[in-house]
Amino acid sequence: MSIDSMFVHKMWNDDELAKMVEGGVPFPMLSDAGGKVGTAYGVYDPEAGVETRGRFIIDPDGVLQGYEVLTPPVGRNVNESLRQLQAFQLVRASKGAEATPSGWLPGKATLTPGINLVGKVWQEWKTEQAFK
Repeated sequence: MSIDSMFVHKMWNDDELAKMVEGGVPFPMLSDAGGKVGTAYGVYDPEAGVETRGRFIIDPDGVLQGYEVLTPPVGRNVNESLRQLQAFQLVRASKGAEATPSGWLPGKATLTPGINLVGKVWQEWKTEQAFK
């Protein structure tokens, strides 16, 4: 979603994204004309009429679970966004019985939250496991 019109989104998809992602992006792009949504999330600058780039992960209950806001010169990492989305989905599916350590990847070890984990995370999680 951005303040760009649907026409700008179409041009960007057809002329740019489709060259980077076969078939373009596999989801609809939305227009936030006037910056109402951007204002609600604190990324719209009304004086400049622009939004700062941000990524917001909202769960099926409408609860904001994670976000990242970057200034325009710094690009976002789609793989990191997907990793975090998969981590949130795993934690939600486990109803909180599993937690994902920093750098967790699908198929890697998770943590079991609880009193027995306090002070022992280092024993349960090995850096080389999480970042491979």
